[in-house]
Amino acid sequence: MAENQKVYPYIPNSVPEIKEQMLREVEAETEMDLYEEIPEALRFKGKMNLPEGMMDEFSVKMHTEKILAKNMHCADYANFLGAGCARHFVPAVCDEITGRGELLTCYGAESYADHGKHQIFFEYQSMLVELLGMEFTTPPQYDGGQSVATSFCMANRMTGRKKILIPETMNPEHFLVVRNYCHGLHNNQSLDLVRVGFNSGTGLLDLDDLKDKISQDVAAVFIENPTFLGVVETQVKEISEIAKQAGAEFIVYSDPITLGVMEAPGNYGATLAVGDIQSIGLHLAGGGCQAGFIACRDDMRYMGEFKELCTGLIETTVEGEYGFGQILIERTHYAKREKGKEFTGTGTNLWMVPAAVYMALMGPQGMKEVGQTIMQNAQYAANQLGTIPGVRLQFDAPFFKEFVVNFNDTDKTVAEINKLLLDSKIFGGLDLTRDFSGFGQCALVCVTETNTMEEIDTLVGAIKAIVAG
Repeated sequence: MAENQKVYPYIPNSVPEIKEQMLREVEAETEMDLYEEIPEALRFKGKMNLPEGMMDEFSVKMHTEKILAKNMHCADYANFLGAGCARHFVPAVCDEITGRGELLTCYGAESYADHGKHQIFFEYQSMLVELLGMEFTTPPQYDGGQSVATSFCMANRMTGRKKILIPETMNPEHFLVVRNYCHGLHNNQSLDLVRVGFNSGTGLLDLDDLKDKISQDVAAVFIENPTFLGVVETQVKEISEIAKQAGAEFIVYSDPITLGVMEAPGNYGATLAVGDIQSIGLHLAGGGCQAGFIACRDDMRYMGEFKELCTGLIETTVEGEYGFGQILIERTHYAKREKGKEFTGTGTNLWMVPAAVYMALMGPQGMKEVGQTIMQNAQYAANQLGTIPGVRLQFDAPFFKEFVVNFNDTDKTVAEINKLLLDSKIFGGLDLTRDFSGFGQCALVCVTETNTMEEIDTLVGAIKAIVAG
């Protein structure tokens, strides 16, 4: 830094005088003394190829905005990309409440005196379990993938078994999270993840394969409903019964926004309901607006296995009045420390606020209407895409908002189609050729309540022109 350059203290760069004072306090001569545990041979001796620092706030702001302006985003492009994180409408009141100063900076909000946040958390839990047909949940897991991983660990602890049956069509990203998280558990075991096949014509779980693989050493049967590939699993009662007869848990991953029109997992036998609340009041934000949930019945056998803190009603010193605070804390690592069953680090508690506002605002009728709108939009898009020569739907089964489109007879790859769609300001569906190579050239197309008929018609027209060219 040149001697005549001025560093402003409100920029996150320590001014020289403050740096010197801090070093004196810790009895260090230079910043490198703080890294003395790093062997000399591993230290980089040259000068890093970094641009000169910007010394004022305005320059930093302008530079950042120029970089961000290069992004293509859903404000300018029609979006048909989902696969676990889709664009849904977020009412303005969700952002208004979430942006309040006492909420926007909330981290854990464990203070017993902080009843405002605790009441929001309690209302979130109450509305979510009503949607799921369950009775108990906690503040969120980190995301949907984490909720799946933790539910598998819960099943392992409750049953003493380590085999988990999962569908071949499971969300590939969630599978990677589970495989990583469930490697080397507290009992020095790794869960045995066994794939169950699916019907190539419908996309539904292959019940014969499930029956062949179910056994008394299976801890849980896991399904997604709708599946990662968009199919509504219509065999849930049969799957539930197969799991129950083997003494296994039945874990269902569901999207909350479907539950205004689809049956709640708790009503068809799920012992644990898991998922992500991104669809109910959360924006698309580079993967950041995600928060997972796990829910169960009012049964301490299950409730005692949850790793998160939980907000509940607590009696006060005034008769007839109640407050809000943490309950059943003795089951968590906050109380047990290193003897805890699982560890919870940084959470996603803030996202309970917009989700709670969204559910309260929508109510049962609103959830029904948005679900119907999504299904109608998706059905219209699928029907129109199916009229394009060489394009067909991969599965003959009900779907909610996502469906697989097969381009094998077009002589075009999904990558080529998606690249050309950008010229029409359209984000195409997820290219499945990497994770589901057996399908050939297929894409997972997502349609929500935010997609207008004009956008859908534009997508259809653009794909028609691409495959004909």
